[in-house]
Amino acid sequence: MSEKNHTNIATFIHLSIFSRFLIPFGNFLGPLVLWIINKDKSQFIDEHGKQALNFQISILIYSLVIGLITIPFFAFSILNGFDFMDFNLFDGIHLNISKPSPLFYIGGSLGFLAVIGFILEIVFIIKASLRARDGEVYNYPLSIKFLK
Repeated sequence: MSEKNHTNIATFIHLSIFSRFLIPFGNFLGPLVLWIINKDKSQFIDEHGKQALNFQISILIYSLVIGLITIPFFAFSILNGFDFMDFNLFDGIHLNISKPSPLFYIGGSLGFLAVIGFILEIVFIIKASLRARDGEVYNYPLSIKFLK
């Protein structure tokens, strides 16, 4: 197999992460299938497959941690005082929104952090794809090395 084919396969390993928008768990299944089929063909493909899977597992762990931290802040904020939203639908629409709890702001900040993380994830995936296309190895930032 030529070097061009190796770079193409490595590029598709990274780009297959975007299959999650079409297939549930496609961000794991796409790179995993391509990596398993082609990992014995070259060290280059093997390295890129491991990098892509390590990054996706790391992102999953980071997302779960942020989610587990964020959900209680929103729950305590809403359960803290029901006067945050006061709807009266029988005598017409009456809406009373008072100042939300500081916990709501903390939870919202963590949610905003998750959105920024999602955008950075897309940028890192595109950057890794371009590096693979050029025949270079790309190490994802903040990636935990599960597969070595």
